[in-house]
Amino acid sequence: MSQDAGKAQRIYRVDRFTVPDGARVEFLGRVRQTHELLRQQPGFLQDMLLEQTSEPGALNIITIVEWESEAAIAPAKARVQAMHAQANFNPQELIARLGIKADIANYRHV
Repeated sequence: MSQDAGKAQRIYRVDRFTVPDGARVEFLGRVRQTHELLRQQPGFLQDMLLEQTSEPGALNIITIVEWESEAAIAPAKARVQAMHAQANFNPQELIARLGIKADIANYRHV
């Protein structure tokens, strides 16, 4: 398989969050915990956590995870859900409680 063909199969999970300043520490703690688990999963290639000052009182946090293929995502997602269930943690509740706006999607090379 050529390098271009390999890149074409890769999937990039890109999540963009607008986070109130007061929610930053709690939110990033959860994000880092999740990414620690993701880094151990088969098919994981790399990740990034990026931050940008946004409107007054808020910031943008972007998380990017590169997977070698779409097939690697479902088992990793199941592991994350199991970790959350074991910790009695609901990400949607956290996002709502902290007033975070989320835009979550998978992307491919073009």
